[in-house]
Amino acid sequence: MISPFQKDDTLLAEIRNTATDADSFACWWLGQSGFLIKWQGKHLLLDPYLSDSLTKKYATTDKPHVRMTELVIDPARLDFVDIVTSSHNHTDHLDAETLIPLMQANPNLKMVIPEANRAFVAERIKCEAGWAVGINAGQSLDIQGFKFTAIPAAHEKIDKDAQGQCLYLGYVIQFGGFSIYHSGDTVLFPEMVPLLRPFEVDVAFLPINGRDQKRGVAGNLDCLEAAALGKAIEAQYVIPCHYDMFEFNTADVRVFEKEAKKKKQGYKVLRNGEGVVFKENLT
Repeated sequence: MISPFQKDDTLLAEIRNTATDADSFACWWLGQSGFLIKWQGKHLLLDPYLSDSLTKKYATTDKPHVRMTELVIDPARLDFVDIVTSSHNHTDHLDAETLIPLMQANPNLKMVIPEANRAFVAERIKCEAGWAVGINAGQSLDIQGFKFTAIPAAHEKIDKDAQGQCLYLGYVIQFGGFSIYHSGDTVLFPEMVPLLRPFEVDVAFLPINGRDQKRGVAGNLDCLEAAALGKAIEAQYVIPCHYDMFEFNTADVRVFEKEAKKKKQGYKVLRNGEGVVFKENLT
């Protein structure tokens, strides 16, 4: 079992004590595709998975989800979160055992979801059907100074509901002078780079675990593709994610680092529970 860089009280103390203003933001990797963003005292939580629900669910099946890294924090202790996202309906991006305690700890919480998934979200996390804020690809919305623009995600392909709304999304989030991109789960698709380049992404959070059709692992960028996408969209930094959570679904982050260096793509590799502060010039 991998020990996080920091967890529990130590992690909470750092989050609370890290100062950010209009010209800086902090982010912490909480495991899988989960990141906490802090900017001007506001907290945005991206696709958190902070439970052992999948390990318990699949323990006696032929697809065991054996955890590799210890849990960094009980979601009930994150009682300062303003906004949370879900990019799609897979449990490691929409987890009832994470989100219900988070909602209870944060009565004024806002949640951003793909509009296509509204009914599913309401059933899974036991909220009112109209509670979450829905968005579809190409649309934008503003919440507490954060501007969200939805980008299609292909997991393995761009799936849509009967109304033509995307079931899988990524989010470009603009705040202050910053632009970040959380891809959700996705592979490359032809329109991806033209859609993203106009946003002048500063930091891209990209999966690197790839895909394994033989084992039924749905598609994601692999290490080489994540570095290539970061370069193609001219992101200042790529922060890799979606690895070191489950034994059957991980990647060697050193492969990503080697490729990013080869392409002269800026990057930061965070350990679970580790944070970084970006200033206006992204130092």
